[in-house]
Amino acid sequence: MAGLAATNCRQNLSGPSAGGGGDDGALHIYTWANYTDDGLADAFTERTGIPVVVDIFDSNEIMLTRMQAGGGDAYSILYPSDYMVSEMLELNLLTELDQSRITGLENLKAQWANPAYDPNNAHSIPFCWGTTGLLYNREVSPGEPIDWDFLWENQDALSRRITMLDDMRETLGATLKSLGYSYNSSNPAEIEAAYNRLLELQPHIAAFKTTGFENELLGGDLSVSMAYSSDAIALTLEDDRMEYIIPDSGASLWTDTLAIPATAPNVDAAYQWINFLLEPETASAAVERLYFATANQAAFERLPADIQNNQALYPPEEVLAKSEGIVAVDADSTDLFDQFWTEVTSA
Repeated sequence: MAGLAATNCRQNLSGPSAGGGGDDGALHIYTWANYTDDGLADAFTERTGIPVVVDIFDSNEIMLTRMQAGGGDAYSILYPSDYMVSEMLELNLLTELDQSRITGLENLKAQWANPAYDPNNAHSIPFCWGTTGLLYNREVSPGEPIDWDFLWENQDALSRRITMLDDMRETLGATLKSLGYSYNSSNPAEIEAAYNRLLELQPHIAAFKTTGFENELLGGDLSVSMAYSSDAIALTLEDDRMEYIIPDSGASLWTDTLAIPATAPNVDAAYQWINFLLEPETASAAVERLYFATANQAAFERLPADIQNNQALYPPEEVLAKSEGIVAVDADSTDLFDQFWTEVTSA
């Protein structure tokens, strides 16, 4: 998204401005990178007359911190992941949706009609889904990363040529998975074991980053990057040296949603954005440009066969069966994750 021209969709890639600005009549969105582009924003503005302003976050925890600091009055729409929806509901940070104002819910795939993280989609609307795996450059990687263990087994050859997501639950979760544990472990001994294993790898990690690794991977300065499928697949289509794999032992299976903060400005515009994205034509066109997996069945049916059959984007059932969604854990476990994550990333 960094290369987009700023028209009606003003992209702020360095994070939200201090003053917010959500009450200026624009639709202010706080989202992940690569979920909007000028084509999407311009079409919305042409239809509604409402300009779109986009701020970017690169982890759910950064977004949550912003909301807890009063940022909810700066944004009309957020894109929290599934487990973060649950956490934000506990903190009363999200609006209960008036579903009489939403059109197109019937277009959602069946598995998102009543998700466990937000029963009946009462506070959020599924937007897209995907996996988290390993993206690697075949020309410089010391081998094919079949599973998470590859990083530890080849740490010397990969030293300072690895990036891991700057996302506490994803990266500690993948380390838990590499030890045969659940992403959602609340066992202190298991979480500590994951911390120790990640600490072993830490000297060999070039950076913890969610975006911004792409040019280094393409240039051969990096060998392997932990990445979300939606980001990774775009790179594999750009350069055939890039390959994305879902580790054999399983990966995280995530859903990103659309939600309205409890103190949101311009709520009418938020509902218009939700309805706009639920339209099959809008959703399918965005998928073809931005390469994320849509939760909208009607949109999926409009996609070209090569996208529908892309198994990195839409993995087969046997792959999905080994993966698991990240869910909110109890407060003590969250504190332990926070403590260990701070220690690893500041080491």
